Amino acid sequence: MNEDTQVPDCFGLLEKVFPMTDSGLRQTPEDCFYQCPVKTRCLKLALSGEKGAQVEEEIIERGSKAGVINFFERWSRKKQIHRKIKNTNGG
Repeated sequence: MNEDTQVPDCFGLLEKVFPMTDSGLRQTPEDCFYQCPVKTRCLKLALSGEKGAQVEEEIIERGSKAGVINFFERWSRKKQIHRKIKNTNGG
């Protein structure tokens, strides 16, 4: 735990709190899931911004490959993600 903010040092670090598994899917480690008192805030922070956009794009790509979403829906969702990033970065 970081003494100043009362959160673990891994707080909000996507690759620590929501890493990619060998199966190609992201999963919260058991230590975070069962023992961390700030896991919800941590995951929200980790999934915000550009890193979170990367995760959203991974989900869209899986849906596209599985045939769950079509080309236009995939394009539309990706466009929304990139707009969100642009607005977040002040541009």
